[in-house]
Amino acid sequence: MAPSSVTDAQLIARVLVHDDRHAFSELVRRHQSSVRSTLRRLTAGNHALADDLAQETFLLAYRNLRSFRQEARFSTWLYRIATNAFLAHNRKRTEDPMGDDDTSVVNEEDADAHAGHGGGTDHARAASLRIDMERALAVLSEGERAAIVQCYHNDLSHEEAAYVLGCPVGTVKTHILRAKQKLKASLAAWAPLTS
Repeated sequence: MAPSSVTDAQLIARVLVHDDRHAFSELVRRHQSSVRSTLRRLTAGNHALADDLAQETFLLAYRNLRSFRQEARFSTWLYRIATNAFLAHNRKRTEDPMGDDDTSVVNEEDADAHAGHGGGTDHARAASLRIDMERALAVLSEGERAAIVQCYHNDLSHEEAAYVLGCPVGTVKTHILRAKQKLKASLAAWAPLTS
């Protein structure tokens, strides 16, 4: 059977029944990009932190795989673990208010990447938009940012996002509404000109 035709459920069964580490490696390979991408958005672009939290997510997923009831997709379950790891990290960080300023790390990385390309205006515009978007996301509350990431980046329904975030659907909808208002205000300069 070719690896691409094997479902996540079959791989999970192999891990649970035979402790098949290669099957779990395949699950990680399939989902690591989306988990990292989700975490990069939750951390407002801090790639190092996102990668650390992604590693923690898969470690927790492996340890707790028996608790996965397959009521949701495996990817949705992973997003929930990743979001919880992010929130736990932020709770620890608020205990140390003198921690690193993650947004300065993001902006330095983007500035270095932009300077290295010396490219055309499209690249410069895209880089500027990315920086402005990361700054705008950083202004959102944790709940607002998490709801936006789950619904718009991960393309989850409000119900799936509520499962991932562990909150009522109404709360997700409220977070989305408030986040959209804040993002619209923060990114007003990017709005198309109307005649």
